[in-house]
Amino acid sequence: MGSALPNDIDHVLLTEEQISSKLEEMAAQIDADYAGKDLLLVGVLKGAVMVMADLSRKLQHTTVAMDWMAVSSYGSGTKSSGVVRILKDLDADLEGRHVLIVEDIIDSGLTLSWLMSNLRSRGCASLEVAAMLRKPDAMKVELDVKYIGYDIPNEFVVGYGLDYAEKYRTLPYVGTLAPHVYEN
Repeated sequence: MGSALPNDIDHVLLTEEQISSKLEEMAAQIDADYAGKDLLLVGVLKGAVMVMADLSRKLQHTTVAMDWMAVSSYGSGTKSSGVVRILKDLDADLEGRHVLIVEDIIDSGLTLSWLMSNLRSRGCASLEVAAMLRKPDAMKVELDVKYIGYDIPNEFVVGYGLDYAEKYRTLPYVGTLAPHVYEN
């Protein structure tokens, strides 16, 4: 794609290189924390696909299995209500397992909070969260997130798994969406 930006992107917030470098750091910390333990990575569809793929490939010393969940939170438009429905549940039994939820972004935190309670109730040995991005100004609940890539402003961002109307997920960077795209 070169250096040209699609005119739908206002500016690049995090480059491909910044993302990769941060994932290396996160993977090294996860490797250290889970040395000698079997780890189950739980990706939250669809946004976490890129983070899950890249993070898991950077883990050098941890035996990992992967599973996926898809959840839907009810609410109007871009606002989450925290009322969650499971669209695709895990295949894995969590009893006695070390579980790491992998997220692309933590926005209000309401859906993630619900998800953590749900998974914790399934008897896992430990439960932590790794998120590439967090919007501290948008959070509505206190969440203990062990691994965070970057805190970002409360702007509408796309790329690296994040979409707007199912577009822009495959951009290799994270950028802010130009207002003309979503104001129509």
